[in-house]
Amino acid sequence: MPYTEEQKKERKKESNKKYREQHKEQRKEYYEQNKQQIIEYNKKYREQNKQQIKEYRQTENRKKSNRISKWKIKGVISDDFNALYEKYINTNECELCSISITSGKGIIGKKHLDHCHITGQFRHILCGDCNVRVMKNK
Repeated sequence: MPYTEEQKKERKKESNKKYREQHKEQRKEYYEQNKQQIIEYNKKYREQNKQQIKEYRQTENRKKSNRISKWKIKGVISDDFNALYEKYINTNECELCSISITSGKGIIGKKHLDHCHITGQFRHILCGDCNVRVMKNK
């Protein structure tokens, strides 16, 4: 029976992982011997693609991916991060005090994804003040 596309990807991933493990020392040796060339190549590549990189960083997909990654690092658990992101983006008022909130860094008037630090479960989208108050009460 032929493999499905998913099975093929998984087999390829395992094969690549095994190859990297088997050739770890050779790769390390190659890097040490060609370190300067690799650094120069990477520098040149970044310079050539600086504008594309800058444009990509401004795309909605990149912003979404970045925000979800940060939530995961902070321990947020969700069955559907896409739906959670949509809720976050579309929420413009604090769910406790109803003041207007926006995305960005800081406390006052900024959106915060409130979650339980023990279980990781999402609770609310709050302003910074309410988020701090909720944290102090727990």
